[in-house]
Amino acid sequence: MHIDGKVVLITGASEGIGAACAAAFRKRGARLSLIARSPEKLRAAGGDGALVTAGDVTVPEVRQAAVSATLDRFGAIDILINNAGMGLYDPAWSTPLPDARSMFELNFFAPLALTQLVAPHMRARSSGVIVNVSSVAGKVTLPWLTLYSASKYALGSLTDGLRMELKKDGIHTLTVCPCYVKTKFQDHALGGEPPPKIARSKQFVITPERCAEAIARGVERDARTVMAPRSGWLLVLAERFFPSLVDARLAAILHDV
Repeated sequence: MHIDGKVVLITGASEGIGAACAAAFRKRGARLSLIARSPEKLRAAGGDGALVTAGDVTVPEVRQAAVSATLDRFGAIDILINNAGMGLYDPAWSTPLPDARSMFELNFFAPLALTQLVAPHMRARSSGVIVNVSSVAGKVTLPWLTLYSASKYALGSLTDGLRMELKKDGIHTLTVCPCYVKTKFQDHALGGEPPPKIARSKQFVITPERCAEAIARGVERDARTVMAPRSGWLLVLAERFFPSLVDARLAAILHDV
C-alpha cells in the first residue's frame, strides 16, 4: 500500500514502537489518529494535525470513541496498527488469573475488538491494512514470558485467519514480530522480573525507530510477516528444526545456569 495520504490509527502510540510508528508514517505523508493513556505524550508523538484519543484501549467506550472520531475527522481508516501491549514475567503455573486475563485483554481482545470496529469500514471501501504487533515470542515460546507468548501466538493466529477471511474484501493483514527493542517493556510488565541474562541481554537489540521503519516498509510491500530484526528468523528456524536443543537452551536461560 502507498502510505502517502492514508489514515493510520495506532494504539499504544505515546512511546516506544507506537510513537516511532507515528513518526515513520507521518514522514511518509500519513494522517494520524493515536490512542494511549497520556494526552501529552500523544500530542508530542503525533505533531500538528494528529487526532488524539487519550484513554485505556481495553475499555470499549475508548475504542468506539477513537474509531468514531477518526471517521468523523478523516472519513476513513486505511491502516490499523494494533501496537499496545504488555508483558508478564510471572510463571504460568502461579500467575494470578486476573493478571493473565488483564494481559490478554490488552494483547489480544483489544486488537480483536478494534478490528471488528474498523473492518466494516474497510470492507465497504474494499481496501485496508490491519497490522498486529506480535513478538518473536509469538513464534517461539519464551519460558520467562510463557503467558505473554501465548497471547502473542493467539494474535498471530488471528492475523493469519483474518488475512484469509478478508482477502476477498481487499484487506491485507500483517504480523509484526519484534525481538528485543529498546523500550520500557520490562519496566511496564504486569508482574515478575526477567531472568538476569535477559535483563542484561543485547542480542537482536534494535531501536523503536528501526522497528517502526520495518513496519512501514512491510505495509508498503504488502508483507505477511515482519521480523525485526530479520536475524530473529534464526531463532525461529532453530526452534523448528532443533526444538529439544532450543528448549534446553531457553530453560537454561530461565534458570540462569
